[in-house]
Amino acid sequence: MPRVVLVQGDLTDQHVDAIVNAANRSLLGGGGVDGAIHRRGGPTILAACEELRRTRYPHGLPTAQAVATTAGALPARWVIHTVGPVYTPDEDRSGLLASCHVGSLRVADELGAATVAFPAISTGVYGYPLELAAPVAVAAVRDAVTRVAEVRFVLFDAGALSAFEGALRA
Repeated sequence: MPRVVLVQGDLTDQHVDAIVNAANRSLLGGGGVDGAIHRRGGPTILAACEELRRTRYPHGLPTAQAVATTAGALPARWVIHTVGPVYTPDEDRSGLLASCHVGSLRVADELGAATVAFPAISTGVYGYPLELAAPVAVAAVRDAVTRVAEVRFVLFDAGALSAFEGALRA
């Protein structure tokens, strides 16, 4: 089980082996975390994502799967892209959200990454409530079979940090 660390801050500032991107299906950048990673990481991330679209994912990366690219100018070695589920109160998508975390750790293991930084996947424009997403994310990481030594949840604001602190204590 990896050591779980919570920090409030900017995901793109993290000096870790791999940063997880809450990507959209296109892999071609967007808003929120995805846009920040593409802006700060530079054009090599986009070029790698375009190659993935051309060769492996012509219809986009499916929800809950994960794939790695270079980190470009980010202070990490790799970016692991995963597409979180869009929240709906009519359907339990917690299994998909958990799979984003487990799949990202599986990719991290394949890369040999010891430290991985995650955002609060799906809690932005995809609308997953923090109080529901945080326990799923923390449990998925705690229960994952992985060689990753440290998982760092990098949370944008005090509200997100509080939700993840509660989940970690539970």
